[in-house]
Amino acid sequence: MSEMPLSVIDVLLVEDDPGDALMTQEAFEHHKIRNTLHVVKDGVEALAFLRREGEYENAPRPGLILLDLNLPRKDGREVLAEVKADAELRSIPVVVLTTSDAEEDILRSYSLYANAYVTKPVDFDRFIEVVRQIDDFFVTVVKLPR
Repeated sequence: MSEMPLSVIDVLLVEDDPGDALMTQEAFEHHKIRNTLHVVKDGVEALAFLRREGEYENAPRPGLILLDLNLPRKDGREVLAEVKADAELRSIPVVVLTTSDAEEDILRSYSLYANAYVTKPVDFDRFIEVVRQIDDFFVTVVKLPR
């Protein structure tokens, strides 16, 4: 059996902390992750990107969303609720990637249909490893809708 070539997907990172956004970008480069990472810094921008509004009218449809919870203007919980309530967007897997390990945030995220909840490690090497594992799982292991 021949192996299927790995598909390259667009990943939308919704992250307001420039340091965390940079670490995620570095993790993608470090592991030669071929997927394209797009970064927006708040929930309003995230929804504009996903709905291809305004400056994002030519944005690709992401195959995966990495979503921080604590965002300015519209927080990650609101973004998650809107994405999962939208028939056009709800099939896109959403991984909550956040510093919060509060049980209420975990429960709320899953009740809003997050596909996974990951607490950001503070340590850079662990952070890079976590991003690699997320990418590995959602792009190599899991079958995503086209």
